[in-house]
Amino acid sequence: MLVDRHYATDEEDPAAVRAMPVVLRIEKADPPSRTEVLEAAAAAAVAVCLDERAAPGGEWHDELVAWVRGRIRKVSRRARGAHWEAVLALPGVTVTVGGAQVRAFVPGKVSELPRELSRLQVSGSELPADEPGPVPPGAHELWLNPRVGMTAGKAAAQVGHASMLLAPHLSPVELEEWAELEYRCAVRTPSAADWDALVARPDVVVVRDAGYTEVAPGTATVAVNRA
Repeated sequence: MLVDRHYATDEEDPAAVRAMPVVLRIEKADPPSRTEVLEAAAAAAVAVCLDERAAPGGEWHDELVAWVRGRIRKVSRRARGAHWEAVLALPGVTVTVGGAQVRAFVPGKVSELPRELSRLQVSGSELPADEPGPVPPGAHELWLNPRVGMTAGKAAAQVGHASMLLAPHLSPVELEEWAELEYRCAVRTPSAADWDALVARPDVVVVRDAGYTEVAPGTATVAVNRA
């Protein structure tokens, strides 16, 4: 088992903290399913990182490099109506899965967050559990820790970490095939016994949270098979 930890240090300057904003579209009248929101979030996060604008010489490259060199923090927010429409003008990638839409943005300093994003609520992303159905062809599976309760917003950030950790282990051909599927992911919750067996495997990467919100520091949140 490989472990990815997103811990900050005591020397971290709040003014220099960088994060990738991830906005979940949750309309009041017709909210999306939890699973589809998480799958869209996982795909959107990695899509920003693998976008041609993130490549050397691209307009997003420097911001992404500065973010990755630190702690790859993500902050999920929810939006609806006009607030959702407003954020679409900011640099990022929107992914649609079923009835869910999520937009991940180019990371930047939290202290310099655009107003269109800073005014959005971090709370209020609770969505009920649902039956996700079969894994779509070509999708990479991300497994949530069944012993850890998280809001959809918290889980969205965690599966975004997992999809990013998976990408470097894929070959150029595999990445191209995944891109053709818009980085499709399948987010599933195994039984406790299956989770224990999964994280014991040497070909699995486990995301451990820094513990700023909802869970204790070091909590294992998501696992992904890197093979």
